[in-house]
Amino acid sequence: MTVWAEVVGQADVVATFERAVRAAASELAARSPGAAGAAHAAGVQGGMTHAWLVTGPPGSGRSTAARAFAAALQCADGGCGVCHECRTVLAGAHPDVTLIATEHVNLRAEDVRPLVSLAQQRPSLGRWRVIVIEDADRLNDTSGNLLLKAVEEPPPRTVWLLCAPSPDDVLVTIRSRCRHVGLRVPPVADVAALLVRRYGVDEAVAAFAARAAGSHVGLARRLATDEGARIRRREVLRLPEQVRSVGAAVMAAGELVKVAAEEAQAATIERDAAEKAALLHSLGAEGTGTLPPAVRAQVKQLEENQRRRATRAQRDVLDRSLLDVLSLYRDVLVVQLGAEVDLVNAELADEVANLARACSPEDTVRRMDAIGLARERIGANVAPLLAVEALMVELSPVRGR
Repeated sequence: MTVWAEVVGQADVVATFERAVRAAASELAARSPGAAGAAHAAGVQGGMTHAWLVTGPPGSGRSTAARAFAAALQCADGGCGVCHECRTVLAGAHPDVTLIATEHVNLRAEDVRPLVSLAQQRPSLGRWRVIVIEDADRLNDTSGNLLLKAVEEPPPRTVWLLCAPSPDDVLVTIRSRCRHVGLRVPPVADVAALLVRRYGVDEAVAAFAARAAGSHVGLARRLATDEGARIRRREVLRLPEQVRSVGAAVMAAGELVKVAAEEAQAATIERDAAEKAALLHSLGAEGTGTLPPAVRAQVKQLEENQRRRATRAQRDVLDRSLLDVLSLYRDVLVVQLGAEVDLVNAELADEVANLARACSPEDTVRRMDAIGLARERIGANVAPLLAVEALMVELSPVRGR
């Protein structure tokens, strides 16, 4: 099984990367003093270049594809999947492959500056020094300008792999220096097959998870392997039928935000405690009653970072919930228009039919637009409760009249 086994439904992208890996191997073999510039210039138009922009919608597997490419570049066999280089890269443990993902709203200058210095160093053990930035869309003007020079003129054996939802999400000065590779949403059947093969999931559960997640590989894996996630999703999808008045809408909004906060806390609480224990251990302050001022300052900084991470986690959970509700109204519109396509939420066919009878297609489209607006507001740091309350009022039949 090669490193590309987890890159689902992206045959064209895999072929592009495989050509680049072969070109990179040839470039290393042919390299001689003074030839690096020519090799780089030829690579931009040919198989290999030293700065890549990997884009695709959420769940398309852009980070997975970037990691697989990094592994293939380090592998003597072009990505066999079983050698030490492949296994360590995919596990995030290779000394010459750096993986960067932020849990803050933006990638800050202090996050990027060490990468610029690292990029100037020759690989210590591997064939290439590869730097993967999984959230290149979170670069701001300051951090982007810091990165620009390094991406524009990389050393001969440094490769940048930047990941983002779309080219437009990346600063134009950076994306113009990169070769673009675009991923698509993988077919539901391919995602389901991956869940069965990789995680031993029952075929029926795998098919449900892949369909319900909209082919988002990570969400499909969570739904397939976590019964609690399936229960929470079902509860979220029941909300539209329960929203019969403005008061019920406000109550439903509060419940949704509360569930999102609890799920986000459950996902981070153990990690937060482990991080704090590790910090105190490294500072020799374990078991001390009153912390010295210098230690208190570092603990305070850690807790602040953890609060930011918790805020982002809550908003991510809310966004997933809103996408689930959007899929429900998509099904409602399918029924209202008599379209001959499969329902995303086939197991909720009765609920979908009830909602379809209770409103017009115009009402359904308006509600879908309201969900999109709520997602935009939450992404723009509007208080989640206010954004969701406004949405639930829009979903209520009172607003539809």
